[in-house]
Amino acid sequence: MRSPETAGVMPDSDVVVRTDGLTKRFGRRAALRDVHLEVRRGEVLGYLGPNGAGKTTTLRLLMGFIRPTGGSARIHGRDTWREAHHVHRQIGYLPGEPSLHDRLTGRDHVRFTSRLRAQRDDKRAVAIAERLDLDLDRPARTLSKGNRQKLALVLALMSDPQLLVLDEPTSGFDPLVQQEFQALLREHTAAGGSALLSSHVLGEVQRTADRIGVLRAGRLIAVEEMAVLRERSLHRVRARFDDPVTPADFARLPGLRDLTVTASTLTCSAPASALDALCRRMAEHRLADLECTEADLEETFLAYYGGEPSDAA
Repeated sequence: MRSPETAGVMPDSDVVVRTDGLTKRFGRRAALRDVHLEVRRGEVLGYLGPNGAGKTTTLRLLMGFIRPTGGSARIHGRDTWREAHHVHRQIGYLPGEPSLHDRLTGRDHVRFTSRLRAQRDDKRAVAIAERLDLDLDRPARTLSKGNRQKLALVLALMSDPQLLVLDEPTSGFDPLVQQEFQALLREHTAAGGSALLSSHVLGEVQRTADRIGVLRAGRLIAVEEMAVLRERSLHRVRARFDDPVTPADFARLPGLRDLTVTASTLTCSAPASALDALCRRMAEHRLADLECTEADLEETFLAYYGGEPSDAA
């Protein structure tokens, strides 16, 4: 695992978002502590952590809604607190709890946002709404949670912003709409845009993110390439032997987790990098049965990053 503080620094031209020692306290409570984070051009960074870890606080700091207690946050080199009005022009923001005007229709919301963004028409918004199967002529008060989320997403995407800041974006979406959201996100990054996607659900992030940042108790404890995490994907191994085996036969193999060996059986979790050595060692015995299944990515994630930090608040 690479430490976020020691990860290579990208050239400024490739960095859309950069935080340095970003800290936020509410009274005596530290909601965010010394966060160093980058979002690169053309990537989706998944921002993961349990509820209450500080994800939404980070996004509100990036939007300039609240002032940092310490450190700084910059988007395209501009300070997000001091130059918030410039920063907002480059961001499509989807909050965790979208604020909509109940009496206005979706189309009213689109027209109002178009005026704020100085857009000449609403063709882009209408096209996105059609892809999401959203009726723009219904008042917001009549919309379900999922459709309110769709409308908020339309408003975030409609101006083709350089950066998307998305807080739990697929909450309330059915699987088909989630797929369409993923397609929209891929199109956004293919065109050179970037996205910071906050979620407490790994499954949501793994389908879209290029990298993940893991936040726990207000601290960024890991920043990792999604491809690297997939390489670490654990395999559940169960083996039965026709001759006796002992724990000592397998104890020195690197990378094994939850190793249990009885007189004739073995169970463990092993990353892909450990499978070859494990198979070679098992072949030294008379193997009667073998089962090897790949764990889902969430199980791998929890195995590597699931422990509570020693200084958790």
